[in-house]
Amino acid sequence: MATYVIRRIIQALVVLFIVTMLIFAAMRFLPGDPILIYLVQQDVELLTPEIEAQMRAEFGLDNPIPVQYFDWIGGIFRGDLGTSIHYREPVLKLIGERLPVSLHLAIPSFIFACIFGVSAGIWAGLRRGKTTDTVVTLIANFGISTPNFWMGILMIYLFGVILGWLPVQGYTSPFDNFWLSTQKLIMPVFVIGTWAAAFFARQTRSSILEVMQQDYIRTATSKGLRGQVVILRHALKNAFIPVITVMGMVLIMTISGQVLIENVFSIPGLGRLMVSAIFGQDYQVVQACVLLVSVIVVTVNLLVDISYGWLDPRIRYN
Repeated sequence: MATYVIRRIIQALVVLFIVTMLIFAAMRFLPGDPILIYLVQQDVELLTPEIEAQMRAEFGLDNPIPVQYFDWIGGIFRGDLGTSIHYREPVLKLIGERLPVSLHLAIPSFIFACIFGVSAGIWAGLRRGKTTDTVVTLIANFGISTPNFWMGILMIYLFGVILGWLPVQGYTSPFDNFWLSTQKLIMPVFVIGTWAAAFFARQTRSSILEVMQQDYIRTATSKGLRGQVVILRHALKNAFIPVITVMGMVLIMTISGQVLIENVFSIPGLGRLMVSAIFGQDYQVVQACVLLVSVIVVTVNLLVDISYGWLDPRIRYN
């Protein structure tokens, strides 16, 4: 196992190195100029050759592209991700402000989805063809096919505008006002969690149905083991292998990919920061955000792969 983990970490480092080169090159080859975009947004009168040259020197954009790349890589090892052209603040500070917001939104949504989605999938899989199975399948199909931003708008209209039960937008830290923070998170967490729970329910149901038809399940049942023991000890651990894979993908998406929900509810998260930086061609912010998401992806994938060996003893890592 240790050898496998070390090999995967080395592979992850190679992948991250390739990602840095690709995102750096992609941002430089995009049409447009971040300095010109910034100056035009601030004041057209600032668009003079002197100010433009001064800003290029300030952000190191007057250096050759290879020099810019190695300056950025060197800054990463020093804990310096550069300075945002648009915000005029250190990128590390911006991410430090936005990432906790995304995590505060993603973690409750993920827990909600795991509890209700996996439970519903197990329940439906063990009652194949019955009313429970039909209801769970219909709800799961509805949850997957319904655009989450549309569901968010409907919830804002119903619970925020008509009933006035919940705040319709914004974010408040739980350290500032826990009750207001909880109220503001209820709708976005429900929207994201419902979508993720639908995926979990369908995948869990399919896995349960497949595992329950295996020979070792029939053997355990024929030995006289109680149905509860067969399900808990033999069926669930093997059925969870594909579910864990889906969980890893959904966790990554809930942390970094909820741009629409963050915009619908005006939540200043990481995804919203990354999209605004892309449109403004804020090189340093985009590069840092993509690198952070890549680190999250390779870390989650490594944890998912390691969990396979715990769930299924037949899986061995050489």
